[in-house]
Amino acid sequence: MELRQLEAFAAVMSTGSVTAAGRLLGRSQPAISRLLQELEAEIGYALFLRSGPRVTPTDQGFLLYEDVERALASLREIRSRAKDIARDAGRPLRVAATSALAVGLIPEAVRRVEARTGPGAMQILGMTPERVVHAVLTGAVQLGATSLPLEHRGLDVHWIGQAPCAVALPADDPAAARPVVALHEMAQRRLITMANPYRLRHRLDQALAQAGGNSANIIETNSSTYALGAVRAGLGVAVLEPVTAYGAPMQGVTIRPLDVDIPFYFGVISPQAKPLTTLADDLAQALAQAAAALLPGFVRHEASQHGALLQSVYDHVPPSTETLP
Repeated sequence: MELRQLEAFAAVMSTGSVTAAGRLLGRSQPAISRLLQELEAEIGYALFLRSGPRVTPTDQGFLLYEDVERALASLREIRSRAKDIARDAGRPLRVAATSALAVGLIPEAVRRVEARTGPGAMQILGMTPERVVHAVLTGAVQLGATSLPLEHRGLDVHWIGQAPCAVALPADDPAAARPVVALHEMAQRRLITMANPYRLRHRLDQALAQAGGNSANIIETNSSTYALGAVRAGLGVAVLEPVTAYGAPMQGVTIRPLDVDIPFYFGVISPQAKPLTTLADDLAQALAQAAAALLPGFVRHEASQHGALLQSVYDHVPPSTETLP
């Protein structure tokens, strides 16, 4: 299995055609076809279904692409790092975060850090919560920001944040004029909600069920940003995590607190037993400061409270709290 074969495969997956992949890599269409055929012969199964010049990835092709793309990304990082070393440049800070935290919180935290230190090289990677944990555990990133639950083994948890969910309404909605919105009223309307049942979604479902909601009349999504866009389009209202709601507001959408506290938990993690660089530690603390400034009702918990918070998430036992100074 050669690098050229993997690059050809990734290029075809990205562009959707052998011809376009050839243009992207600066190679001829026959050369790309030959590399793909060699790769398929080596691994023993087809990566694409061919119909003239167009190709459609097979199920096996999609599965392999995830690993190939990660490997090629690592290689690109090595090449970039080699150039940095040649220029005597420092290693960039690599941070993995869920999309909500990457969009709604990290930019403000980076601004706070760079106001003191000046601009520096960083890589901010948006991932699912599970992939954030994996990236930290494998050392692919120095710092992670993700929602609870967090896997403790192999991780250092620096702090855990809690803030109440909010409701997003079209700006011209009559309820948007109120300072606080009743959950039972929102439960009667069409809802845009999160799809992952193992994190925030189950708490939303329980609160909405108690408020008399109709679970059949919903739009499910894995993106709070999409939820805001759907609200702006008039498709419904969204009860969602507060980081995107307050940290990345969208024109035409009004955010209001709810009369019921539905807590959202998130935390900052790093690989266990690997001391943070000064920049990474500054960013970890700046994330807590940014959360305190952006999120109404934000509470900071120490990492030692992780077990009690998990019990609170699943059993609804209120945890003790420590407010951020």
